Amino acid sequence: MQIKKLTPNLVVRNVEASLKFYREILGLETAITVPDQSPYIFASVSNGAVEIFFNDQTTVAAEYPQLAATIGGSLTLYMEVDSLQAVLDPVQKAGPKITMPVTEQFYGMKEFAFEDPDGYTITIAEKIT
Repeated sequence: MQIKKLTPNLVVRNVEASLKFYREILGLETAITVPDQSPYIFASVSNGAVEIFFNDQTTVAAEYPQLAATIGGSLTLYMEVDSLQAVLDPVQKAGPKITMPVTEQFYGMKEFAFEDPDGYTITIAEKIT
């Protein structure tokens, strides 16, 4: 067996807010929305290599009560980019909580971390050359 793809599936309070955040901060594009017009219960963003799903918390709670409680800090997203500064600039402009300032790590990466609107931590990393 070969795993071909891994897609984070985030339970969020507001699908529209998550779409806006990930488009504006990370430059991802809307791939799918359900329904086609707002208010959405599901959506995804992508850039080809990366895809992230967003599921409305209220809808998930109604269909899968055992999953509804987990939102926010239950997972972190680690994204390697070719320009950390290209992400840092819009993050600083938009003002989400930065949970780790830019740090050069012993393992050869420069990283910083911030929270999305639901408290999921996103770490942005660039190889130190």
